[in-house]
Amino acid sequence: MTTRAGFVALIGEPNAGKSTLLNRMVGAKVSIVTHKVQTTRARIRGVALEGDSQIVFVDTPGLFRPRRRLDRAMVAAAWTGAADADLVVLLIEAHRGLTHGAQAILDGLSERAEGRRVALAINKIDRVKAEDLLALTQKMNEAFPFEKTFLISAEKGHGVDDLRMWLAQNLPEGPWLYPEDQIADLPMRMIAAEMTREKLTLRLHQELPYQLTVETENWEERKDGSARIDQVIYVARDGHKGILLGKKGETIKAVSQAARAELEEFLGRKVHLFLQVKVRPGWLDEAERYSEMGLDFRDGN
Repeated sequence: MTTRAGFVALIGEPNAGKSTLLNRMVGAKVSIVTHKVQTTRARIRGVALEGDSQIVFVDTPGLFRPRRRLDRAMVAAAWTGAADADLVVLLIEAHRGLTHGAQAILDGLSERAEGRRVALAINKIDRVKAEDLLALTQKMNEAFPFEKTFLISAEKGHGVDDLRMWLAQNLPEGPWLYPEDQIADLPMRMIAAEMTREKLTLRLHQELPYQLTVETENWEERKDGSARIDQVIYVARDGHKGILLGKKGETIKAVSQAARAELEEFLGRKVHLFLQVKVRPGWLDEAERYSEMGLDFRDGN
């Protein structure tokens, strides 16, 4: 039996649907999905099996114009993910077409991913007419030499199987990189922190988008099979702490309940989740916080 294995980088603008596509491919929720931009900070890898192939997805942070150290570190991580991968999939939104951001990514691919095999996935195809889709496909392929173009809906699953099959068939021959039952190579502590951060992002909307980070400080396996998870939410200002806690602690309580429920579903067992909020004015400039997120602090220079 010939087995194949390799890395596939999903790249695109923020909110193009990369996390939704990854979760659909892998069949489990390993990458944080929200309507807010820039929620995927670390290069989360999901592992999917297709026939005799093992596809390791690198879900890169969305590519955008960086303004701060954290932004720059995220963009550097995205390009590193693309340059290291065996195959690259550029995801764009059908209704937005070839935006300035997408064009900048194409330029970046030409410069940084030389020799890389790149496929195009046009997402959210249900939002446009067939003739517009055809015109966009032609325009994109004139702008860059894609090996193959896929028309998909990551949310509804249309076209995703075809994309996964093509990726599986085009990976290099070789032994599998991960055990069969492993769906993500992120430590569980980081996945747990990402789940809590997702709930915070959804709950707080525009109030504290990037001014907080979550770390799993302690993970204790209990004799009854349950797990006790202690997490710290770092915010940059005192005022942020009040917003996070909410009136009579309602916000943090709701976030804790939602995160715990998802963790229990993910782990398949009971979870005792304890959240603590700490004010750290300079956390955006602390190297330790970056390594917790799987980013390189030096990339932010």
